[in-house]
Amino acid sequence: MRNLLTCIAGAAVAVLLAGGAQAGEITAYTSLEEDDVRIYLEAFNKAHPDIEVNVLRLSTGDLGARILAEKANPQHDIIWGWAVTQMADPRILEMTEPYKPPGIDAMQTKFKDPENRWFATTGYFAAFCVNNVVLDQLGLPMPASWQDLLNPVYQGHVVMPNPASSGTGYLMIASILQMKGEEEGWKFLEELDKNIAQYIKSGSKPCRAAAAGEFAIGASFAFSAVKMILDGNPITLVIPSEGAGYEMEVSALMKTSDNKEDVKKFMDWLLTPEAAVLYGQRSEMSVVPGAVPTPEVLAAGIPADVATVLYDMDFEWSAQNKDRILAEWTARLDR
Repeated sequence: MRNLLTCIAGAAVAVLLAGGAQAGEITAYTSLEEDDVRIYLEAFNKAHPDIEVNVLRLSTGDLGARILAEKANPQHDIIWGWAVTQMADPRILEMTEPYKPPGIDAMQTKFKDPENRWFATTGYFAAFCVNNVVLDQLGLPMPASWQDLLNPVYQGHVVMPNPASSGTGYLMIASILQMKGEEEGWKFLEELDKNIAQYIKSGSKPCRAAAAGEFAIGASFAFSAVKMILDGNPITLVIPSEGAGYEMEVSALMKTSDNKEDVKKFMDWLLTPEAAVLYGQRSEMSVVPGAVPTPEVLAAGIPADVATVLYDMDFEWSAQNKDRILAEWTARLDR
């Protein structure tokens, strides 16, 4: 099996897109983390060694822009593990074809499209990656909430994702605006901006920057912190006490695919017990039965019941207002 994983447009992508889908070969567009993609595909390959999965991986916002740019001639067979607030774009949905994998009827309604155009497998939620060593060196208190990050002592010591490119960044902005209402929410974000050193393109890079000691606090998604902790970095995972905004990662079949039979085999595998075990090891939350966090993941700070820490997101609002919110964020806060 050849798994081509690339994060930038260029020669490698040109090779990936050359020709079209053939029997035994599919192309997936995804925003899942690169190391997760490799692990999932290795497991899929064991179950279906006759199917090659070519992958283009981009950040959430960048992937949406690419899909829309290719709308007249889609170059992929499946969208795999992409933010539901992006998938809900009517221009994207009209490119998809309904499909019901085995076992999907048992899934809760809110985790699948009523017209069967997409379904969720995993999700991610906002969290802070706090470097304990840097915090001690600077004499800073451990934050427990978004509100805490307004403390002037954190000025220049916090990084977070840029919502224009990062799904994690957008869920943070959207959740704060939903929690506080737009008027107070924008005031809060402008106050928070005074302490932000950088807005980073990726959702995971703020955590990696904190783990490297470049900053005290990286606002990221929870499992990014878990990975840093399991790798031995001096990181504490902090879930904001106001409730963590979250996203669901969903998948959809493209109606223009030339190899729907193999795409459906891949989509079926995403809901298998074998995949669920991996979700428990590599994701902070999953809606697939059997996806149970490992003891190591729980010890790193992921709650056994993540529902207890999540903010009740209005995904429809997030999707419908995305362009407007991002335009306003860019006008107010982008650097």
